[in-house]
Amino acid sequence: MRELVRKIQVQSVLNKQKFVDDWFLSSYSINPYSNCSFNCVYCYTRGSKYGEHQVPSLAAKINAPEVLVRQLKTRARKREYGFIVLGSATDPYLPVEKDLKITRELLMIILRFKFPINILTRSPLILRDLDLLKKIGEKAIIPKELEGKMDTGVVLSFSFSTTDEKLARIFEPGVPSLKKRLDTIKKCKDAGFTVGAIFMPLLPFLSDSEEHLDKMFKDVKENGADFVLASGLTLYGDGPYDCKTRYYEVLEEHFPELVPKTRAIFGKSSAPSHKYQKQLYQRFLGLCRKYSIRNKIY
Repeated sequence: MRELVRKIQVQSVLNKQKFVDDWFLSSYSINPYSNCSFNCVYCYTRGSKYGEHQVPSLAAKINAPEVLVRQLKTRARKREYGFIVLGSATDPYLPVEKDLKITRELLMIILRFKFPINILTRSPLILRDLDLLKKIGEKAIIPKELEGKMDTGVVLSFSFSTTDEKLARIFEPGVPSLKKRLDTIKKCKDAGFTVGAIFMPLLPFLSDSEEHLDKMFKDVKENGADFVLASGLTLYGDGPYDCKTRYYEVLEEHFPELVPKTRAIFGKSSAPSHKYQKQLYQRFLGLCRKYSIRNKIY
């Protein structure tokens, strides 16, 4: 079935961050699309400040390329080079991208102005653009604060909340299969790119156990991941369509026994307790050591 999408005009597409992001190395972010057809139950943008201005249906920023030319030209003239994260709020390789090619056009512009990028995606469609990404990696100007730390202008990051297919189908109903995503990591690594896995969010009492995480690490390591980043679940909002409400509805349907335990670690907060987060982080670090894999990009 063809995906419905609204075509919208925007005044800005390049978002400048106040500080360089320590995890993703980004100084800028770009989202070619607004909202998302992957329909992940836990999507943090629903109910958070990042989703306040999203349209209610999938929208394509149809004039994004011409806007980006103007914005990057200004940044390049001032020598304000920095990593651009592509897909910080909405995947840049949604199914509609196959026809619209907005992300590909943006990559051509990024190549023209020699900015480095970190792409966050769950889609094998990224393989279509490996030719452009290779050129960006060769031409990109690495920002001064990363000189000597980064030897490439392209990082490819693939998102997972689990590598269990049954669990993924419940919480990520529109996302490409895990096999396809793992195969994509391998193909990108074989093509010479720096690739990583983003375990965000890990689902409390479902994908955050030592055993489950060990399987996730094993899966991505076998397919060439250079690094793994991880964080726990956040649940924003109190409205009928936010991620908090939706997550608990799905949990009640499929895992009702976990609802009280989950509510207990969150309390009235949008984030789980400090104790929970500390235990999860220690578990994560232990597995990074076990699998000899970095817990940061460089």
